[in-house]
Amino acid sequence: MRIRRSAPLLGALALSLTAGCASGTSSDSASSSREVSYWLWDSNQLPAYQACAKSFEKLNPGLDVKITQLGWDDYWTKLTASFIAGTEPDVFTDHIQKFGQFADLKVLAPLDELPLTSKIKDSDYQPGLGASWTGQDGHRYGAPKDWDTVALFYNKKMAASAGLSAESLNTLDWNPTDGGTFEKAIAHLTVDAKGVRGDEPGFDKNHVKVYGLATNDAGDGDGQTQWSSFTASAGWTYTDKKAWGTHYNYDQEAFQSTISWYFGLAKKGFLAPHKDWSQSNGTDVQVGTGKAAVAMHGSWMIKNFYGLKGIDVGTALTPVGPTGKRATMLNGLADSITKNAPNKKGAEKWVAHLASNACQKTVGGHGIVFPATKDGTAAAVASFKKQGIDVTAFTKPVTDKTTFPFPITNYAADVYALMRPAMQDIYANGAPVSGLDRTNSQINLLLSQ
Repeated sequence: MRIRRSAPLLGALALSLTAGCASGTSSDSASSSREVSYWLWDSNQLPAYQACAKSFEKLNPGLDVKITQLGWDDYWTKLTASFIAGTEPDVFTDHIQKFGQFADLKVLAPLDELPLTSKIKDSDYQPGLGASWTGQDGHRYGAPKDWDTVALFYNKKMAASAGLSAESLNTLDWNPTDGGTFEKAIAHLTVDAKGVRGDEPGFDKNHVKVYGLATNDAGDGDGQTQWSSFTASAGWTYTDKKAWGTHYNYDQEAFQSTISWYFGLAKKGFLAPHKDWSQSNGTDVQVGTGKAAVAMHGSWMIKNFYGLKGIDVGTALTPVGPTGKRATMLNGLADSITKNAPNKKGAEKWVAHLASNACQKTVGGHGIVFPATKDGTAAAVASFKKQGIDVTAFTKPVTDKTTFPFPITNYAADVYALMRPAMQDIYANGAPVSGLDRTNSQINLLLSQ
């Protein structure tokens, strides 16, 4: 899974690094090691990378790749602990939320300073992916591995019974005043316990059988699969810069009016309430059990939704916003080498292979995610097509250039720690969005230090 959450790095990490306690094993003394250790969290992608490892080992006799797959929460906890103990892996799958702090703590190896990985160019990948992994010091710390966008997943049977065609769902619009045709569609898809739709007289918002829109937590500070497509299509940006922003904009009217409207859907009974969300009851489960008709989620969830038993699933583009444009976040993961990698030379070779067109086409052929190279993406599209899955809703924003980047700043874990409870309070308790003014001030005070 790619649950878009983060937790503050343990303070002990910074202290141990400052004290030199996380020095790890010398790369020189381990350079002849046969084993290259590689960590990832997505179990769905494990077979694809096992295939890449097999081809790598054939090309590099004497090197063996040991892959460790951990769940999302355990992954970051154990990775942090490994840096403290000096037992870090050679290579790990990195997330954009994390790498800024890891780079700042100097636990990552600059890829542009290593002979093989220095050949990686931004032009090798889909536009915008490579640049995201450049630190403030100008060094590259991640080799792009894949990308993802956000779209609408919907229950075709429910949509048809509501008189909503695939074409109509792909041409929805929204605004923070009356919600536009998007809110009308979500309202009509909502059905209470007595069979009354959300836009019909007598609708009981307190006893809803099917919600028009599934819930996916409050979105913390990035709202990738919740509200980010709406705030971006309203013309709002997270910070003052595309990367390494120095000022957040959670206090702006465009953001707060959008958030007020979005969570207002729950008050009307159209969006599943916060209490319905849990790790074991994600939006795919809500759609799969008939609890919700539509879910907004990322492309990494394609197989989950299309694998729902008894549910005929379709996908649609995110709605057009007040700016007259659509928007979806373009995010992507990368592979990073740890600064004190026990097998630095082996790690360099492995990351160069992971970044290669050959490996990315292999990953694409498994039809799980969209690899970062264009050929890798094409392989994924072809694989999905063979499975009868149309992924246009995810690829069109990239070709149409209606994407925006994940926010990259310092103190990402602190932004999370401040924004998560603030957004939860708005969603779960109906707190006024104006309270974000204070939260935004606290965040910007941190960034100014």
